[in-house]
Amino acid sequence: MGIMTAIFYSIGLSLDLVNIALLFLVPVLLSSVLWNMGSAVYAAALGSLCFDFFFVSPVLSFAVEDLRYLISFGVYLAVAILTASLSARLKRQLQYSKQKEAHTAALYELSRQISDMTDVPSLLKNILSHVSRVSGTDIAIYLPDHKNQLALFQGSDSQEKWGHGEAEKAMAKLAFDYGEAVGYGSRTLREAPGYYLPLRTESRVLGVLGVHLEKLKRGLTMEQQNMLEAICGLAASAIDRVKLADEARIAQLSAESERLRAAILDSVSHELRTPLAAIIGSATGLMENDPIFTPEDRSELLLTIREGALRMNRLVMNLLNMAKLESGMPHLRKNWCDAEDLIGVALAQMKDFQQHRVIQVQLPDHTPLLVGDETLLEQVFVNVISNAIKYSPDHSEIRIHVHVHPSSLDIVVADQGIGLDNEEYERIFEKFYRSQATKHVTGTGLGLAICKSIMELHGGSIKGSRNSPRGTIMTLSFPLQSYSNQNILNS
Repeated sequence: MGIMTAIFYSIGLSLDLVNIALLFLVPVLLSSVLWNMGSAVYAAALGSLCFDFFFVSPVLSFAVEDLRYLISFGVYLAVAILTASLSARLKRQLQYSKQKEAHTAALYELSRQISDMTDVPSLLKNILSHVSRVSGTDIAIYLPDHKNQLALFQGSDSQEKWGHGEAEKAMAKLAFDYGEAVGYGSRTLREAPGYYLPLRTESRVLGVLGVHLEKLKRGLTMEQQNMLEAICGLAASAIDRVKLADEARIAQLSAESERLRAAILDSVSHELRTPLAAIIGSATGLMENDPIFTPEDRSELLLTIREGALRMNRLVMNLLNMAKLESGMPHLRKNWCDAEDLIGVALAQMKDFQQHRVIQVQLPDHTPLLVGDETLLEQVFVNVISNAIKYSPDHSEIRIHVHVHPSSLDIVVADQGIGLDNEEYERIFEKFYRSQATKHVTGTGLGLAICKSIMELHGGSIKGSRNSPRGTIMTLSFPLQSYSNQNILNS
């Protein structure tokens, strides 16, 4: 104002007094924008005095010859103050809009972060950090324990002891029981040094968020309270979502466990009935009618007992292997394995079971070694070959081919059995899945599921396809380790 007065006075009275009065409004506007309403009123009063002293006749005097200038001074002050108030209001609205924009962005960022979280501890840690940053003080969250008693979940890092006191717990319990804010600025215990907000959804209260206000000299502003309420709503919805997801997961696991239990009981009881009946019948015949049996009859009955026992043993082994695989990845005893030996062991176990089926094995000149668990890999070959035998008619041919590729070893088992539709070859590796085409053959539906799990443990794969003109082709693909090392070992 002083600079403008000096400039206008040096120019003289060549400027119209109305223009000078209008230009004197500029510092008033600047004061309201840059500082506050008080500085704008001060600038308006100073401008009025400068205008009277330097530009209104008599000049250099506060006396006024024409009383009409008093009205002009009043109008000038009124316009200046009104303009300053409008400018200050616009400034406050701009600051409020920026603050709202920042809070909205912060809420959006918080909601985006917690929407990806699937466990309550990580979610609450994120909320604690965010609320502590927004409020600038210590935070505590209380959640009900397994006995539905409210307990401190975790305090903020800067004040580990706050929130453990009995007074804080009692106020948090009030907020939890009544579902309303308690403490500073609320209708309950409004003079307390803390502010407690329930984490509430439409149906229930999930916890309480406490804010320590002793560090805040002015307490919480209305905007901060609204912000905390919005954060509590987000936190309650997120906690409710995680808990509902956990409950749904537990319910799904329980339903799946019940389904598997029923399927196991049904399959095992059905699968055990046939060999048990054969064993019991053969053993009873030997005990009661032994004198009338010829040596050939006794040998046949004993063979029936042995086949039934082996069949039951395979079933028990499949159940044990599936339980081991389902409980977690088993420990693999990896060694160099000869594919020819594995096939030979499997065929030896299937010798009495194959009856009149013809099994042909075609091997390359040099078969590279595999790295894996011999016991588990033998189980894979036994399951695949036994399936080929079981679902193939008597006197049919089963071919086993070994193909060597630069990075893999493929073992193909092709039978001339029942065969399946093309879309069923993806489902046969599911636990307890039995095709309608194979319902007349006893089985549990576990063998191929076990094979798939074991192959995946070894980094390999198993797939099925239709054989032409009939039957099924099972392809076992094993990854090869260092090919040069294998050749050295194989030689």
